[in-house]
Amino acid sequence: MEEDSVDNEEDDHVGDDDDNDVQWTSTAAPSTRVITRESLLVAQREDLRRVMELIDLTEQHARTLLIYHRWDVEKVFAVFVDRGKDKLFEEAGITVKINQAPGTAPAAAMTCEVCMEEAQKATTMDCGHNFCDDCWTEHFIVKINEGQSRRITCMAYKCTAICDEAIVRNLVSERDANLAEHFERFLLESYIEDNGRVKWCPSVPHCGNAIRVEDEKFCEVECICGEQFCFGCSSEAHSPCSCLMWELWVKKCRDESENVSWITKNTVSCPKCHKNIQKNEGCNLVVCKCGQPFCWLCGGATGTNHTWKSIEGHSCGRFKEDPKVQAERAKRDMYRFVHYHNRYKAHTASFELESKLKVTIQSQISTLENRESDIKDFSWLTSGLGRLLRSRQVLSYSYAFAFYMFGEDLFGDEMTPAEREIKKNLFEDQQQQLEINVERLSKVIERLSKVLERLLLEERYDEPDGDDPQQLRMQLITLTVTTDTLSKSMYEVIENDLLGKLQFSTHRIAAYKSKGVEKASQLLLLMGRPIPA
Repeated sequence: MEEDSVDNEEDDHVGDDDDNDVQWTSTAAPSTRVITRESLLVAQREDLRRVMELIDLTEQHARTLLIYHRWDVEKVFAVFVDRGKDKLFEEAGITVKINQAPGTAPAAAMTCEVCMEEAQKATTMDCGHNFCDDCWTEHFIVKINEGQSRRITCMAYKCTAICDEAIVRNLVSERDANLAEHFERFLLESYIEDNGRVKWCPSVPHCGNAIRVEDEKFCEVECICGEQFCFGCSSEAHSPCSCLMWELWVKKCRDESENVSWITKNTVSCPKCHKNIQKNEGCNLVVCKCGQPFCWLCGGATGTNHTWKSIEGHSCGRFKEDPKVQAERAKRDMYRFVHYHNRYKAHTASFELESKLKVTIQSQISTLENRESDIKDFSWLTSGLGRLLRSRQVLSYSYAFAFYMFGEDLFGDEMTPAEREIKKNLFEDQQQQLEINVERLSKVIERLSKVLERLLLEERYDEPDGDDPQQLRMQLITLTVTTDTLSKSMYEVIENDLLGKLQFSTHRIAAYKSKGVEKASQLLLLMGRPIPA
């Protein structure tokens, strides 16, 4: 495809210019929502209301059910339909005695079976067990301090019934008001801590927000604070790596940092096969196992003959003897790790530089929009910037993915050497095509930044050796679409031909989205409705 050709998909990738990143926000109904501290109670009460209305429960019993089922309303409904109300209650620890109202009342010559003293006040739980208020209070305080606030069970022997939260709150508040507030907060935050579809934003310092996922839990999201992360493991967005691959990669990078430094210092890459070579003799003519002779001092390819002054086909001055290498020969997988790690770091470094370039271009655009300019609409440029940064991240993580996908650490038994080589070639073909177009996209954006700078300086840009803004614009639009298509293709290969073909392992990755990491929308306070009495 020629760089200056026009693709029919242009309209699908160029959005309005109301915001520099507006084209990276999905126009469909958001599948993720941000829960702020103010809207946390609203979100919790909304789920409580749904369960209370369907099964005709009190708020306490609805909360007990939802905590037991990790605040999965659909699962509560499914168990209710499939197994009935009695089984639903039994599994969650809800026991209701008919014609026996729970609550606190003066004891009528009642001896508490825990402290064996006559009780002035006693409380009966909805399971029917009755003990003095002092024993109940001590029981509740111990459980709260032990972190068991969400499911405080009855004191009776082998009774698994969950205590009424209102009774717990009232009795504890008489003894320790602060502890009662902690109990209240624990109940509220259980919506996040125990919820499989809600997680705290991992921002540092913590923004105080949580993210609720409506549909797919294997996804990457962005909080309103700007933090992007993987919902599955709460680490940085890392697709196309699975969560396990990324966890192993981060640990290996940390553990192997000293070894990587050693290899960088004590080995040289072969100019033909690019494997790292360690010299075991004093002569600076080194011959790789692939047969390529090269100079140890500069890494340049040479002939096979040499003297103490020079090497055939090469000259780099008088040679000096290297100090004796004390470290042992590095293992074969270490060299392999260096190969992937170097490329991972190279794209990470490019991403950081291009992020700075994005800030520069945004500043240039802002200035040009406030003055008369030949270019009125810059949405195509901001769209290209977004595609560049996202694709650069994908490329960086793709090397971590390849390290584990085609190694023996995770999938040694899943593929024969021949199958591994075929799949590796298939993946690397997709990766290489994406890499080529990302570099082209980066180059065009750099040239456009220079054009914008000249426009700001009111210099002419139509000299014979100058860049034509319109031509660069068409190149950028085409490359933006092409890069998006290639990213999709690489993800399809990973999901269908690589991870999808595994028989003994299950690895899920966040799906590729053309609009980038989805920005969560804020949960509106208006969605909350009063809990039925």
